Amino acid sequence: MQKTFIILSILFISFLLACTKGPGTGGRATIKGKVYARNYQSTPIAIADSGYLGAQKVFIKYGDQVGIGNDVDTDNEGIYVFPYLRKGTYTIYTYSKTFQNNQLDSVVIQTITIADRKETVELPDFEIITFKN
Repeated sequence: MQKTFIILSILFISFLLACTKGPGTGGRATIKGKVYARNYQSTPIAIADSGYLGAQKVFIKYGDQVGIGNDVDTDNEGIYVFPYLRKGTYTIYTYSKTFQNNQLDSVVIQTITIADRKETVELPDFEIITFKN
């Protein structure tokens, strides 16, 4: 009888530890924000226009996961939304052009922690540079 109790206790504790979930999808929290772009003309370098940018990729990384967790495109008003998240720390990022020739795009990063399972977090605007003439 005592042996059975010990085995059941070990299985129950293992089950509880396995059910602890970190950052990722499967929850009820949401992260949202906007992407604001300053669009430069290439010659001479000057601002052609600016505003909230549609069709810009925004990426999310769950906790200290290596690589991309997911990505979304902004809508026509520059809005992105990552729904159905669990509590934890998230890194949200997008890419911006640089003014130097032969340079890769630079990354613009924001890190946020969701503390409540139903929390909706609105991040400050990403401000990026584009050269879309």
